[in-house]
Amino acid sequence: MTRSLKKGPYVDPRILKKVKGKKPEEVGVIKTWSRACTISPEMVGFTFAVHNGKDFVEVTVIEDMVGHKLGEFSPTRKFISHGGKIQKELEQAAKEREIQAAKAAKK
Repeated sequence: MTRSLKKGPYVDPRILKKVKGKKPEEVGVIKTWSRACTISPEMVGFTFAVHNGKDFVEVTVIEDMVGHKLGEFSPTRKFISHGGKIQKELEQAAKEREIQAAKAAKK
């Protein structure tokens, strides 16, 4: 369910305070644990370090992100590929082709 229109979007007041009236170059990276904070138009251009439970993931806000939550761009789970021995062989062969292509390009 979405948040009530009567209430409006949740924007963390501490983040708004750090962003209001400042330029992205001045502030640098803004560290936050507020994954539920909705991205507002004032945040465009700023870089946030969003906590994912283990470390901070840097997220640079662009216009397309307005209306989404900060936590959507900082995944909490790490995907480790499926497959066993055959998958590893395929990945290794692809890496070797890539290395050979890079050597050929240098010559």
